[in-house]
Formats: sequence, C-alpha cells, structure tokens
Amino acid sequence: MKKLLSAFLLVFALFLSAGAQNNSSFSAYKFVRFIQYLSGNYVDTINVNQLVDDAIVEILGQLDPHSIYISKEDVQAMNEPLEGNFEGIGVEFNILNDTLIVVNPISGGPSERVGIMAGDRIVEINGKPITNIGLKIPDVHKLLRGPKGTRVDVKILRKGVSPLLDFTIIRDKIPIYSIDAAYMARPGVGYIKINRFAATTEQEFVDALEKLEKEKMTDLIIDLRNNGGGFLNSAYELASYLLEPGKLVVYTQGRNSPRTDYFSHFRGRKPFRGRLVIITDEGSASASEILAGAIQDWDRGIVVGRRTFGKGLVQNQLPLPDGSMIRLTVAKYYTPTGRAIQKPYKMGDVKDYYSDLDKRYSRGELFNQDSIHFPDSLKYTTLVKKKLVYGGGGIMPDIFVPLDTAYYSEYYGKLVRSGLINQFAITWVDANRELLKKKYPKFEVYNKSFEVTDAILDELFSYAESRQIARDNTGIQTSKAELKLQLKGLFAQSLFGSGFYYQVTNERNESFIKSLEVISNWTRYKHLVQ
Repeated sequence: MKKLLSAFLLVFALFLSAGAQNNSSFSAYKFVRFIQYLSGNYVDTINVNQLVDDAIVEILGQLDPHSIYISKEDVQAMNEPLEGNFEGIGVEFNILNDTLIVVNPISGGPSERVGIMAGDRIVEINGKPITNIGLKIPDVHKLLRGPKGTRVDVKILRKGVSPLLDFTIIRDKIPIYSIDAAYMARPGVGYIKINRFAATTEQEFVDALEKLEKEKMTDLIIDLRNNGGGFLNSAYELASYLLEPGKLVVYTQGRNSPRTDYFSHFRGRKPFRGRLVIITDEGSASASEILAGAIQDWDRGIVVGRRTFGKGLVQNQLPLPDGSMIRLTVAKYYTPTGRAIQKPYKMGDVKDYYSDLDKRYSRGELFNQDSIHFPDSLKYTTLVKKKLVYGGGGIMPDIFVPLDTAYYSEYYGKLVRSGLINQFAITWVDANRELLKKKYPKFEVYNKSFEVTDAILDELFSYAESRQIARDNTGIQTSKAELKLQLKGLFAQSLFGSGFYYQVTNERNESFIKSLEVISNWTRYKHLVQ
C-alpha cells in the first residue's frame, strides 16, 4: 500500500513541478487523499489496489471507446503481436481431446531445429505429464514460453514410433508474422495479405515485395480485410513503398497534441509503381484505414470491398507504477485530404459503438451500396483526379463488393462457432499425413489435384455429431461447397504452412475475384486513378 501511495504522490509532485497547479493537479491530490482515508480509516479489510484498478476502469469507461486500462498481467500478452515476437519453443499448436498437438513447428525456430514435427503430441513437459488434466491454452503458454536461452524438456508421442521421444529445446525469440500470405495470384499479379501493422511489418513487406518481383510481379493486390490496425509508424512507412517521396500519408491532431504530419520518404528502394488494388472490409481499422485512405486520396490505387470500421483515434500507451498501463486517446487521424476516419460515438457508450456493425448489417449496408448514406458535410475530393470521397466513418471503397452469405446456414454457423471445422481438419490431416505428403509433395500438385470428397464431409458431420451438433441436411446442402473449400484450405495450411490457406480460399472470394478483374481490365477503371 505504501508503494501505491508513493506512486500517487510522485505523480502529484510531477504535476506541481511542471507548474500544472490547476484543477487537474488539485483533483489528483484529492484522489490521493481519498485513498489515504480509505486505507487508514475504513472499518473492514479492503483490497485498495483492486479498488484503484476498478476506479481507473470506470473513469476510462466514461470516455471514448478506445481509451482502456491494461492490467500488469495483460500488458505483455497485448504487446507481443505488435512487437512481432515472443520467447518460447516455436510451435503452432492445438489442444484436441485433452492432448497437445503440434500443428506446425515455426520455420527456423528452436523446435524445428531439434526435429519436432507436425502431428507430434507433447505428452510431458519438464517431467510432468500434461495429458488428461484439462489443459488450456494459457497453461500451454506458461509451460512452453520463457526467457531466451532457457531449456524445456519434452516427451513426444509420434505416430508409428515407439517408445516416446525425448527432446531438449532451448527457448529463443519466436517471430509473430504480420503477413499471412505473399504469392503470385496470376502471372504478373502479386498478392500480399497483412493481418496487422506491427514493428516487423515493414521488413516483412519489403521481403514480400522483393520475393514477388523476382517472380516477375508487375501489379499488386494488398489485402487488409480483418486487419484491425496496429502501429501508426508501420502504416505510414509501408505507404512509402507505394507513394512517391514527399506525399502526405496521414496527420494527427488533438486538443493537447499539435498537428503532426507524416510524409512518405525514401526507404532504401524505389516505391512500387505498378497497378495497385487495396481490399478492405468492415474489419479493416485504424492503421489499415490510414494506408487505404492515403492510397485513395492520392489516386494511387483502387480500393475494393466494403466500408472500413472507422477507428481514427490515436492512443498513447502510458505506464503506471505497478507495471500496468493505460491506452489513452490523445488525437485523431486525418487522411491527406483532411478526412476524419473516426466514426461517431457517444462518450461512455461502448456497447452502442461496437454494435455499429450489427446496425450496418440490419440496414443492408453490407449487401447494397445504396444503403450507405453520408451527409454533404463529409464530402471531400481526392488530390489528383478530384473524385468524390467521404469522411467521418471509415474509408468507403471505390468499388463496392457485397458480403456473400449465399453459402451460410445455421448449421454452418454452429460448426464455425464451435471450432469443430478447425479441429476436424487437424485431426484428419494428422491421420492421413504420410499418405498426403507422398501423393502431394508440393502445394501446386495438391491444389490442382486434391478434392474434398463427400466421404470426407461425412466424416466431418459424424465428428460434429460426436460433439452434440446434430446433422442438418438442409444446412448441409446450403453450405456444402463452402465447407469443402474451407477444409481444403485448412488441410493445405496443416500440410504446407499458414499462407497456403489463402491460396485455396481466395479463389472463391468475391473481393479477390473483383480485384483481379479490376487489374485485368484497368482501362475500364482508369478514371479512378492517376
């Protein structure tokens, strides 16, 4: 408790030393005194630390939807995806039937280096059995993650091998990739799928560009669907590989944050100058909207898909004395034309804010472009072609692609929500891995020749029945083609790596198909770009 009070008093002292003797500093002193009274005089035993945490959460809850409190325990878990790495043994895993299964060892990681293979079952860690104990994902993280250079001893059950295999793995830094896939979608047309904007995204993007250029890429599709954002710097640095140097990418401005401009600049190589398409959807937010907005405002490429989320608030991460932190909104993002990306919100009403996507669905906005309405006050014109664009609620694409729900059934929804499709895919590949690898040694052979048969689908339905999801023949007929596509993609992911999932499933995705059509018929759409 003394440490807590000291921390508050230190903050108060800093307020005074900065000359901030105003209402804010008085309120800080008032709160410290309140905590002192509470701790020293309250009749019953109380957890003051928890009360302070609750007070911070409550205060932030009265502000915008993106100002949040992060506990000490959650700080590392929330930062890891953006920092681009963690320390551990380097495996993608799943828990099936209370057994820890290696889906894939991470390429170049410590587990791959010692010979851990996809399909291996980890049954013992540091001398302790881990099967049939109700193992959960957080338990696995605690057991397998740890400081670089420390060792983990595991026993592996490998199909067709007896007895158990012993491995000693030395923990190392494990990359968390922000690019899911980078491949040639068609001759001359590259495709890059970015899942977040992290500390490593710029280098990953450069590596992907160079790889595709070696494969004779002349045009590029960047897929930002369901990319919730990340670091501002990562987005504007990536824009420097697509825009000529000296172009305004984004600017930020807030009540106590003067306008700061971010310009494209030389990053060690010439920017990509081929035809460019950006795919967005309602899950594209924040840094994704910065990139898409800059490309659209400068008429550099064509945005295809659906209106983005509309998250245009800038957060600073501010540490607290106990290792926790707050993410506090300090400014707003604006695109080069001056458009605010942020959609409207009510202070303190997070539930209404996040129900916006449901409202878009109900209004028909995800299916019909005519259902989307912007007031005249939010109209802007782009910087080169002077085409009409809108602000105040995300980035509206140049070419709208409706959400495809023709394949959806309640039965399909149950399978997805339960996670059974993924679980079945891992189980099925595990049981057939040797045969599949022999018959389809390369992805190209697999993608051309392998088909998910009705018999495999029937195995999925039986698998679901064993987990209390009854067959629904009507739902099966509605969703059959989509289920086959998803399984083929998931099988490819288990056999060849995560990026190959998209090479399978994109071929039936309407936004991807439209992007290819735009590039192959560029003259028809040249009024949208420089």
